[in-house]
Amino acid sequence: MTDPQIERKLIEIMRIINESDRPVGARIIADELRNRGYNLGERAVRYHLRILDERGFTEKHGYTGRSITLRGKEELEEALIGDRLDFVITRIEDLIYRTDYDPVTKQGNVIVNVSYVDKDDFEKTADLMRSAVDYSISPRVGIFEEDSEDIFVSPGKVGIATVCSITFDGVLLRHGIPVKPNFGGILAVENNEPVVFKDLISYRGTSIDPIKIFLMRQSTLVTGLLQSGSGTILANMRSIPQSAAGDARLLFQQLHESDIGGLLAMDNESGNVLGAPVDVGMSGIVVSVGVNALAVVEEYGIDVTIRPVSMIMDYGTMKTL
Repeated sequence: MTDPQIERKLIEIMRIINESDRPVGARIIADELRNRGYNLGERAVRYHLRILDERGFTEKHGYTGRSITLRGKEELEEALIGDRLDFVITRIEDLIYRTDYDPVTKQGNVIVNVSYVDKDDFEKTADLMRSAVDYSISPRVGIFEEDSEDIFVSPGKVGIATVCSITFDGVLLRHGIPVKPNFGGILAVENNEPVVFKDLISYRGTSIDPIKIFLMRQSTLVTGLLQSGSGTILANMRSIPQSAAGDARLLFQQLHESDIGGLLAMDNESGNVLGAPVDVGMSGIVVSVGVNALAVVEEYGIDVTIRPVSMIMDYGTMKTL
């Protein structure tokens, strides 16, 4: 698991680099971190810089130091909304509260991820997404052209909204079931059956969406699932009181009947579900995530920008791909 405190330090390091008009070295970063209340030596700073390099947020310039990349600037802007050290869970909880989809009437708003591809790649993207729908949440999508009034779409691009798994949290809460998003992670699948989480990042205390982190690491192998039934997908785990497990199962069945699926596992008082820890008295629920259908697009080498947990959208306006 990635320590949430590391994520906070990564953001602060990115801020320091971004505020400089020239590449910054580890010693200067360490000194400035101490001024800001972080006691990190040069060796620890270099460790954090390697993580940022791997994520594509910083670029090394020999012995001169690091500069922040365009991708890093975009991530910093997104991560530092409001307080600039606020946690991603705050935004997620707001979207959960605003979700009002009713699986019985099949009406209301769901949470969606929004991804962007070149117009020329859209047809191939759609074909790949259809092939991976079993590892996603719903076959329904929203399509945004560059003249859309709902969201900004760059010229030459197409926006694709997919149902986000955090929608389940909103539906559970709407029906009186307390729910806590716990982890996002990489889940190993063998013979088309979920086996165990290979890595987990907690939603609490992180300023970057865990699913987005794994996407940037290119950790998925959805193509392996399509070819042999074995690979890795993105999934997340939330927990609810064990006493509410029966009602939750009924809601998941109702959601499935309205083309919203993705349930992979619920724990049986074992203390963990697919290797993810579950607190005493709680049931863990694991679901696949909606951007798995876009992860396979990325695996095929198509340039795609994926924004998990983007906004809410009327499910009735979404159409089968």
